[in-house]
Amino acid sequence: MSGLLGATILLSLVDVLQAFAIEKKGDVFKKTACPAFLIFENVAYLADMTFELPCKCKPEETSSVVWYFQKDLHSQETTVLTDFNGTVIVDSSHIRTGSDLLKRFSIRMFSLIVFRAQVRDSGHYLCGTREGLFFYGYDVDVQPTRQITVAFLDNDEHVQEDYTEKEFTLFTTFWDWTSCDRCGVRGEQRRIGLCYVQSAQLRPRYRTALPNVSSCSSRAVPPHFPHLIQLRSPEVAIRSCLATCPKKEVPEEGVQSISNIVYKLGEKPHLPRVPIQYHRQPPKTDLVITCPGARPEHAVAWDKGSVRLYRSHYLVGVRKHMRLFIDHGNHLHLQRVHRRDKATYFCWREGELVAGFQLSVPFQPRRQRSPTDPESIFVMRAVGISFAVIAGIFFLIHASHCLSRLFWKLPKS
Repeated sequence: MSGLLGATILLSLVDVLQAFAIEKKGDVFKKTACPAFLIFENVAYLADMTFELPCKCKPEETSSVVWYFQKDLHSQETTVLTDFNGTVIVDSSHIRTGSDLLKRFSIRMFSLIVFRAQVRDSGHYLCGTREGLFFYGYDVDVQPTRQITVAFLDNDEHVQEDYTEKEFTLFTTFWDWTSCDRCGVRGEQRRIGLCYVQSAQLRPRYRTALPNVSSCSSRAVPPHFPHLIQLRSPEVAIRSCLATCPKKEVPEEGVQSISNIVYKLGEKPHLPRVPIQYHRQPPKTDLVITCPGARPEHAVAWDKGSVRLYRSHYLVGVRKHMRLFIDHGNHLHLQRVHRRDKATYFCWREGELVAGFQLSVPFQPRRQRSPTDPESIFVMRAVGISFAVIAGIFFLIHASHCLSRLFWKLPKS
């Protein structure tokens, strides 16, 4: 009876806390007044990142919001990002790069979440009602990773200098350093930098963190300016780091002794205690491996067995003709898979070893072709036509040679 009473009290407390959270959320909207003239807050991200846009203000009586997307302001093409109930839920683990925006968004607590944003997702996002009343707007700038500049600070490489023209100045705004991507061994840290512009000619309808400063592909940049993202690309700085692993609970003495005996008997090889996924990949095909739960802004590292795949050697673009490389979204790529790629690939996330990916490449014996196969018929036709052409050329050359000899033997009058 006392247990039932305790459970009832606990559930009552949970309901009170939820009501308090909803009431607190409502207080935020009460305190935040919507602007009388709609302006757009400038935000910038790197491609393949997931971003969230909160609806910072709305009338108190509004229980759900509708999000709209416009590539250009006052455009006739407007995309509605909602089911008109504000309950669109997307499982981010099933989202692929390059899919349409309508398959990569979710609305939660009046906020719009866009998964794995692409450059084409840049534009205006507006929070409003189904009747077309707008409360708040964003100017989203998704900057590309294709021409990204990489600086390895351990090799005395430096980030880009500021670029100054008569009407504007380009510079890089860096995010904080990520945590060390490995622990107990040498790891790496990344620092993402996005392109920003400073100019007195920016459009006043766009709200920025600093006066006269916005991201390079923002709609605040005047149209007569050149394409700034071509003059200055985003960049990434990478440096080495060393972090200690957090202490884990040590098993009891008896359990530890038993595990040592099993290890000495050689019953199982020593492998990290992480979930292992098994996969068979046909040879000469491409494979992309994703670290579970990782996002492009996370600190992620990859190992091939006991070999550390450091970005200083395996980041995409470091060397030409790379079959094995890591992209800027933290994915591991294996192109034209060979049998020597057979191994267990381990993934680190935020300095902790989290998963393994055991890859096997089966041997595919050559298939014996029959004379009736289309490939065999094509080859025989090609060989026959080639033989006929060569024989014809040989016959013509031999005939012309005989005629020339006959012509020279004829008596001359």
